[in-house]
Amino acid sequence: MAKATIGTETGAALPASGANRFQGAAGLSSIILPLGLAFVVLAAWQLYVTIWQVPSVILPSPVSIAKYIVARYDILLTHAVPTTLESAAGFLLALLLGVALAILITYSDMAREALYPNLIFFQLIPKIALAPLFIIWLGVGSQSRIAFSVFIAFFPVVIATTAGFLSVDRGILRLCRSLTATEWQVFTSVRFPMALPHIFSGMKIAITLAIIGVIIGEFITAQAGLGYLIIFATARADTEVSMAAIVVLCICGLLLYGLVALAEMVANRFYSADSR
Repeated sequence: MAKATIGTETGAALPASGANRFQGAAGLSSIILPLGLAFVVLAAWQLYVTIWQVPSVILPSPVSIAKYIVARYDILLTHAVPTTLESAAGFLLALLLGVALAILITYSDMAREALYPNLIFFQLIPKIALAPLFIIWLGVGSQSRIAFSVFIAFFPVVIATTAGFLSVDRGILRLCRSLTATEWQVFTSVRFPMALPHIFSGMKIAITLAIIGVIIGEFITAQAGLGYLIIFATARADTEVSMAAIVVLCICGLLLYGLVALAEMVANRFYSADSR
């Protein structure tokens, strides 16, 4: 029986077992390299603070930040929950709004001509300058922070989704219409699956912007949240608390980003299995 082989980028054939080992090594390096770089940066940071005896009010060491996170995880978790929930809510609303506008722009030439230039115009406005207005319009509660998060995050979703819908091969669309497929069938079976890479690219940008929008809102007015904790600690010159809150914020952001990446994997597997 012939041994299973797999093609490479150069056109050569490798045994399937060798290809699997190559892919496994590549996947392992994608994990080791970022972690290794992070370790080197943290070690250099720790050495710098220790050797030069930098005061903690200026730059606390990674060890002291880690000790604070472990010792006061309850306070950090209490402030992380509202920030994470509001960021997720803003992202989901931005996703729904962005996809809806992208569909409208794709299927209506009039809407494209009317909306697209205005979307570009609003994107050029410095967002932080409008944050106080959202507080005036919607109050000091979570509504203003979520609305501001949506305002910041929806634009990448609109642009990426529209690009995905419009990038479908015209020949495929003509073939579908020649087979008397309805617009809904074309959308669900052709446009949407083929636009998924673009949509998730926009989503990955949007989730980071949604977190930024919530943090800006918490900087201005909030009684809880990681942004509030950062401002409160900075006002007291407690840099260790501020840095600990930033670390927890990064962890929350990574978790939300990971959920988007997981959803992308599930969607790709679903549509690839459905295509078979």
